[in-house]
Amino acid sequence: MGQTQAKYNTVIVGTGAAGYSAAKRLWQLGRHDILLLTEGKNSGTSRNTGSDKQTYYKLTLSGDGQDSYTEMAKTLFEGGSADGDTALAEAVGSVPCFLHLAELGVPFPTNRWGEYVGYKTDHDPRERATSAGPLTSRMMTEALEHAVTELGVPFLDRHLVLQIVTEENRLQGIVCLDLDREEPVFIQCSNLIMATGGPACLYEDSVYPAGQHGATGIILSCGALGQNLTEWQYGIASIHPRWNVSGTYMQALPRFFSTKEDGSDEREFLPDAFLSHEDMLDQIFLKGYQWPFDSRKAAEGSSRLDLLVYQERSLKGRRVFLDYRQNPGGGKIPWDGLSPETSEYLRRAGALQDTPFARLAHMNRPAVEFYRGRGVDLETEPLEIALCAQHNNGGVSVDSWWRTCVEGLFVIGEAAGTHGVYRPGGSALNAGQVGALRCARYIAARRGDVPSSPSSAGEEALIRWKDWIRRLRSRPETGGETARRLRRAMSDTAGAFRSLSRMEPLLSEARDLLKRFPDSVGAGDRKDGLIQALRLYDQLLAAEAYLSAMIDYARHSGRSRGSALYQTPSGDLPRLALDAAPDLFRFLPDDGSLSGKIQMIRQSPAGSKAFWRPVRPVPDRSGDFFENVWRGYRENQNIEDD
Repeated sequence: MGQTQAKYNTVIVGTGAAGYSAAKRLWQLGRHDILLLTEGKNSGTSRNTGSDKQTYYKLTLSGDGQDSYTEMAKTLFEGGSADGDTALAEAVGSVPCFLHLAELGVPFPTNRWGEYVGYKTDHDPRERATSAGPLTSRMMTEALEHAVTELGVPFLDRHLVLQIVTEENRLQGIVCLDLDREEPVFIQCSNLIMATGGPACLYEDSVYPAGQHGATGIILSCGALGQNLTEWQYGIASIHPRWNVSGTYMQALPRFFSTKEDGSDEREFLPDAFLSHEDMLDQIFLKGYQWPFDSRKAAEGSSRLDLLVYQERSLKGRRVFLDYRQNPGGGKIPWDGLSPETSEYLRRAGALQDTPFARLAHMNRPAVEFYRGRGVDLETEPLEIALCAQHNNGGVSVDSWWRTCVEGLFVIGEAAGTHGVYRPGGSALNAGQVGALRCARYIAARRGDVPSSPSSAGEEALIRWKDWIRRLRSRPETGGETARRLRRAMSDTAGAFRSLSRMEPLLSEARDLLKRFPDSVGAGDRKDGLIQALRLYDQLLAAEAYLSAMIDYARHSGRSRGSALYQTPSGDLPRLALDAAPDLFRFLPDDGSLSGKIQMIRQSPAGSKAFWRPVRPVPDRSGDFFENVWRGYRENQNIEDD
C-alpha cells in the first residue's frame, strides 16, 4: 500500500465490541465507503477481559416490576457528574442494542417464557443486570465480528494510530504506522470513530489485558476535550492472569494472606482490622457485588479489604494472595453467626461446603475452569492479587450522538467519558453499543460525504512523523523501560490513593518528556523498539492530561469520592493501619458539592487546562406529540444537532 491511502467516508479504529458494532450499523444504514482499522485484531479489552459474571446493564425485561427509560436515565444521571442527555440515550438504546446482541447469538439467559431475567448489580436500584457468563464481552465481540465479516466490511489490520489530523478544528484523517512496513501512512476521511478503549497504558497495577493500550492521549491532543478524567474504578484482581476477582470469587469466602517477596513469612492480615471474625467474613462476602473500591466504604465497609491489600503490597512490599484451599482463620465457617445477607444467600445457593474451593466450584464452575485453563488450579494453589485499575469512567467528552467538539470525530466505548462518578455495573458494555448505534445514525443522516480534495495538513503530518521516526531510530532503545517506570509511578502516586505533593513532580516529568520526546526517547533498530517508543508518546499525552485533571481536582476540592482517596495536606500518605483510626481522617469524604458539575480538560502543547461546567439535565420529552414526531421521523429531522 502507498503512503497516502484511499479516501473514506468513515474510518472506525478498534475491533472490540463497540468498533465492530459501529461498522455493522453503518453498513446496514447504507454507508459502504468505510474502513475498519486496528493495531491488532485479537487484542483489546472486549475480547480479552471479563469477570466472575460479566454484566450487561439494560432496562428491565422481566417480571412485573415497574421500570422506564426515564427511571433508568435517572439512575445513570444520579451517579454524579453525569450528563442527562447521554444517560437518556443509553437508557433508550439499551433495549434495541441488547436485543440486537441476543439476535446475533450472544447467549443471554431467558426463563421458559422468554423473559431476560435480571439480577441486581452495584449502584442498581432494580434488577436490570444480566450476563452471558465470565466472557460476555468476548461473546459480544465474536458475534459482531462474524456479522461484520459476513457483510464484507473493508478491514485493515496492523496499523497503529499516531495522530488525528485536523485543520481549523475539522477532521482531515489519521496518520498510522504500518507495522509490517514500519512506515507512516496517511488515511483521509470525513468521519473518524475512535473505539480504542480506555487508557490501559497508564497503570502498572492493572487488570486491562496486556494487548490493550488505548489511544486517549492521541485523541485529546487533536483538540477533543476530556471530561471526568479523575473518575476510575479500581478493584482487587489477580495479576497472573489479569482478571477481576469479583462476584462468587469473593462470595465463596476465600482466605487472604501475604508473604515476603521470596514467599516466606506467610500470614493472614485481615483479622487484625475487623471487630470480629464474623464481621470479616461478612465484608469478604459483600466484596463480591460491591467489588469496585468505593471511598464511602473504606472506613467501615467492604472496601476496607482494598485498603488492606494495598497496604500489604504497595506500602509494606509484600505479595498478597487469595487462598481457596482453606477457610479464613483455618477453621470452620460459623454460619449461624454471619449476617442474614451472607448466610441466606449462601444457603439458598447451596454453598455451605467446607472449603472456599468447594463453595466456588458449586456456585460457579466456569470461574474455576477459567483459571485452570490459564495454568492456575485454585484447588491446589493460591492466587496472587493486587488493587488494580479496571475501568475509566471518564474519557473524551461527547454529546448525545457521541460527537466530540472536533467536527467529524466521534468517540465510543470506554474511550468516551459518558459515565459519572458512580455507575451501575455493566453500563459500560451498554454504553459502547448505544454509542455505536447513535453515531452511525448521525453519520448516515448528516455526514455522508467523502473528501473531495487532498489534505495538505495530512501530507505535512506525514512528513513530520517520518522525521520523528528517523530521530527515534537514531538512539538506543529506551521507550519500553520509560513506559514501565511511568506506569509504576502512576500506580503508586495517582491510582486509588492520590497525593498532590507526589502527583505534581510526576506531571512535570511527563511534560518535560513530551517537550523533548523525539530527541530524548530511543527506539533502536528493532521493530518492537519503535512500537514501544510510539506507544510511549500516547502514554505521555494521556498521563499529562490525567495528572492535570487529578491535580486540579485536588486543588479544587480535595475530597475523596468514587474510587479514589485524596490525601489531605496534613501529612504523608498514611500506612492505612485500620486499627489506628486517626489515619483515616487524613482523607476527607465527598460532600456532593461537585456532583452537579463536570470537570473538563483541554490539552495543548503548553499543558492541559481544566475548567468546570454544569451537567446537562435529563431531557424533558413531555411535549412530544405523536404526529409531530412521526413527521420529523419521516423527514429525517429527529437526528439533529444538540
